[in-house]
Amino acid sequence: MQHWELLLFFGIIAFIYASVGFGGGSSYLAVLALYALPFKELRLIALICNIIVVTGGVYIYIKNHQVRWKKILPLVVLSVPMAYLGAIVRISQDVFFVILGCSLVIAAVLLWIKSSPASIADIKEPQKSSFIKNGALGGAIGFLSGMVGIGGGIFLSPVLNLMKWDTPQKVAATASLFILVNSVAGIAGQLTKLPGEMNYYRIVLLCLAVFIGGQAGSRMAIKFNPLVIRRLTALLVLGAGVEVLFKHLPLFF
Repeated sequence: MQHWELLLFFGIIAFIYASVGFGGGSSYLAVLALYALPFKELRLIALICNIIVVTGGVYIYIKNHQVRWKKILPLVVLSVPMAYLGAIVRISQDVFFVILGCSLVIAAVLLWIKSSPASIADIKEPQKSSFIKNGALGGAIGFLSGMVGIGGGIFLSPVLNLMKWDTPQKVAATASLFILVNSVAGIAGQLTKLPGEMNYYRIVLLCLAVFIGGQAGSRMAIKFNPLVIRRLTALLVLGAGVEVLFKHLPLFF
């Protein structure tokens, strides 16, 4: 396998993200985008690694009753089919990287914005209007996530915090479940049009790296500061997004 350093990068990303209950799909893409890998393989790697890292967190959130199914259902009922549709949309490699670059820049801005945590008094029970609004939000993020190859938590979590949708713990649980189901839907869509030649050896090694890193991160006694993780991730994602746009956007002019 070329680029053995990717194993270290992926393990560290999984370790840090698992400690705060997330998958790290955007950061995997941000790193992979700097290498000359086939874009279809790149998306598949990010989604599989997402699932490996976030599954344990979802189990813990459900076990600790942090998942509010009544509020989450509107977000995922449209996001899952839209993530599948986004994954099967046929786009060229250059178009993909432009969409990816723009998505990473937007995600970096959302991650950098600091919002005050919602209190119990701020939280309202779901209404019919909020059901429609949450469904539209989940569907839009799901479609973009399917196209780009991420779970969507990097977009959903900051938006929900800005909306004071629920407490930070409930938002984190919601984002984790959202990442899991959209990653599965995205993979299902990608399996309909995988290229004939793929480096499965590299995929297996990267999955093993994030499994080890994710398991270690989810079990560590000292947790990282979520705001610090968000800001560091924002810088990484912004740098990768600008780099991707710098390489591919001029091809459209």
